[in-house]
Amino acid sequence: MTHTHPLTIDILIPALNEAEALPFVLEPLRALKGDLQSLSLSGARLRHVVVIDNGSIDQTSTVALSLGADVILEPQRGYGAACLAGIKKISASPPDVVVFLDADGSDDLGDLDPLVALLSHSLNNPPSGDRERLLYPTKVSSHSSNKEGEACMVIGSRARFASPGALTPLQLFGNALSCSLLKMIFGARFTDLGPFRAIRWETLMSLEMRDQTYGWTVEMQAKACAQGVLCAERDVTYHPRRAGESKVSGRFSASMRAGVKILWTIGAAWWRQRAGR
Repeated sequence: MTHTHPLTIDILIPALNEAEALPFVLEPLRALKGDLQSLSLSGARLRHVVVIDNGSIDQTSTVALSLGADVILEPQRGYGAACLAGIKKISASPPDVVVFLDADGSDDLGDLDPLVALLSHSLNNPPSGDRERLLYPTKVSSHSSNKEGEACMVIGSRARFASPGALTPLQLFGNALSCSLLKMIFGARFTDLGPFRAIRWETLMSLEMRDQTYGWTVEMQAKACAQGVLCAERDVTYHPRRAGESKVSGRFSASMRAGVKILWTIGAAWWRQRAGR
């Protein structure tokens, strides 16, 4: 696919009580946004950084505004609900690419440019790095943004380069099980459900995302598989959160609920595919 202009990127950051961690995310992004030059590898330009305050009781919104982010409020709790609110916010003037990023500072923003750059690779132009790979679809997609064979979604995989303790044993088990099911059902060789990801706007719209809680990331991957969208992965660096407490992995009960929702979401996607819907 030949682009007549640099890809534009909007970054969506769901946040719940992340006032302490947000500076570790937004300071580097403010520097990138202030640079009028395109990102060196992808040639993309960062347009908007949107923090979705998901009902915080701390100074999340104030901190985000002070660091140059746009802020919207989504009082309905849930990771998916926050992401959907962010998508609605930018839909009036959509970007070429949406990047989803956590607010806890665990992601290494040095991976942003190479993650987006993977969108320019195709079946005829696969990436050559040992940290990057295309995940070949099991059927040919009729999706418009995939007609010329370029990747439409890139997942940042934490499986290889997560710092010790950054992922709990329950997270590691849940990711491995979920990815095994995605492979068994759809033939996709994902290694993670990492929330750090980039997706073309047209592809995102075609997925008709619905989940408002813990199933958001796997819903996106399962639906992309069902549509035959060409996906990619990049092994990214992953650190323990910079501050605060995880809303999922830090609590056993929340982790269990997330695991059940993820498995249910994969099953629902499989059933829809079988039913031809």
